[in-house]
Amino acid sequence: MQKPKVIIEYCPACKWLLRSAWLAQELLTTFEADLGEVTLRPSAESGIFVITVDGHEVWERKKDQGFPEAKILKRRIRDIILPDRSLGHSDK
Repeated sequence: MQKPKVIIEYCPACKWLLRSAWLAQELLTTFEADLGEVTLRPSAESGIFVITVDGHEVWERKKDQGFPEAKILKRRIRDIILPDRSLGHSDK
């Protein structure tokens, strides 16, 4: 069974690379043995910030009204890939 793949698609014109890289680091730290990869993908479309797991949308900046807190993003991804896993303090 292949491990899940996370894609963080961001707008380079909006300078969201550092935010994307930080979130990727947070995910890799929390799910290092559980994720197959975390990919940073610059978008050709302005204003895009979308996070998916195996094609399933987890976060979309416009729809979700902003950027995710790391703990919220971790919960959403956990709920997809390992719903029974505890995230410790991030679950509070």
